[in-house]
Amino acid sequence: MPPELRAAIVQDAADGRVLMLGWMDAEAERLTRETGEAWFWSRSRGRLWKKGETSGHVLQVEEVREDCDGDALLVRVRRSGPACHTGSVSCFAPELWRTVVERVKERPEGSYVASLADAGVERAAQKLGEEAVEAAIAASARDGRLVAEAADVLFHLYVLLAVAGVDVAEVEAELAARRTA
Repeated sequence: MPPELRAAIVQDAADGRVLMLGWMDAEAERLTRETGEAWFWSRSRGRLWKKGETSGHVLQVEEVREDCDGDALLVRVRRSGPACHTGSVSCFAPELWRTVVERVKERPEGSYVASLADAGVERAAQKLGEEAVEAAIAASARDGRLVAEAADVLFHLYVLLAVAGVDVAEVEAELAARRTA
């Protein structure tokens, strides 16, 4: 019989970003509170696991809070790397970003993203430049292609960021800082 589980919402204590959702049984919660590192119950593996046990990206716990009726936890952490198994800072990053990061990391055969990653930052940057010019031309031409060309720009920007080792969360943080400046 599986243990009684509570949802554990994991939040970056530094910037408030929601990193992931995990599940905790009583033992995972006890270990989390006692060790100061996040532990969870894996429903797929049917066992306890410590975040970072294979990746090294542990979550140092600053605070654990219960919600008003005690059926969920908020776990505020300091992260030592990406929280998501895809390599993204957050499991709630845009789906396209998570896919791009995973393909840069895994380099599946036949993947366009993997081919750009293999070619390096310079090629990824060149592709982004080409797509940006095409978007500008489409906007000026008013020929109905701007949406498609803008999608190409965003896609290639994600690829360039991933190949360069920059998480999209850093760009979002920069934009947020500019909003308050």
